[in-house]
Amino acid sequence: MWRDRNRYHISGIAVALCVICVSLGAWLTSVRGNQAPVIAGAVIGAYLLFSIKVADQWEKVAVLRLGRFTGLRGPGMFHVIPIIDRLSRYVDQRVRVASVTAESTLTRDTVPVNVDAIVFWLVWNAEKSILEVEDFVQAITMSAQTGLRESIGRHELAQMITERESLGRELQHILDEKTNPWGITIQSVEIRDVRIPQALEDAMSRQAQAERERQARNILGQAETEISEKFSHAASTYQNNPVALHLRAMNMLYEAIKERGSMVIVPSSAVETMGLGGTLATAALGGAKPA
Repeated sequence: MWRDRNRYHISGIAVALCVICVSLGAWLTSVRGNQAPVIAGAVIGAYLLFSIKVADQWEKVAVLRLGRFTGLRGPGMFHVIPIIDRLSRYVDQRVRVASVTAESTLTRDTVPVNVDAIVFWLVWNAEKSILEVEDFVQAITMSAQTGLRESIGRHELAQMITERESLGRELQHILDEKTNPWGITIQSVEIRDVRIPQALEDAMSRQAQAERERQARNILGQAETEISEKFSHAASTYQNNPVALHLRAMNMLYEAIKERGSMVIVPSSAVETMGLGGTLATAALGGAKPA
């Protein structure tokens, strides 16, 4: 979890300078036999210990002299006057992430949902963020949670599930309007998860299954209709053309007997009606082995 650096933080450089001053004073005291150098070294070292500050590359800090803002310091090493000058909290200007949760919030169609979101934000004006708001981290978290609840109430459940990017952009616009006067901008908002009650989830699953079954039945009925239309068209064609019917019958018979070891029993009436006697005899003679 991210935390602001404490305003009373003592840098390692200041500690090193303090040790050097005290050591130098002690050495001069041992050489001269006088207590003045060690006292002076201790005083200078204590001054440097509390006056030398260091800010990292991504940090800014405000200096208040006797309670009045005098300017920003950092990054790098800088000097302050102890007791007279006071530092604010160090402001991290990198992109940061805040996790936001809205539990049991009603959507526009009165469905309770639990929504998790993450907010990407950064401080673009350290002076405003220090002087305009007391704790901007907590302010952003609370504002994001309130804005998320407002956005949920304006959308239906189906929109929240299928249009997460749109919901994130809307929430980003709402938060950006609130945080810009503080010197903070919201880069993006991403909806991580939308959870609904288990009973409602089961009901939606059954509804989706029933819808898929209905579509399958419709497709099957449509296929049956198309097949019956094809059969009807073929029947009318064969009715007006007996030769085509005979050719179709011969083709069916050929398909049935072309596999080795198969046997087809054809009624004699069908043979006489279709005129297959000569055809069958020819097929038999053609398939007979020579003596």
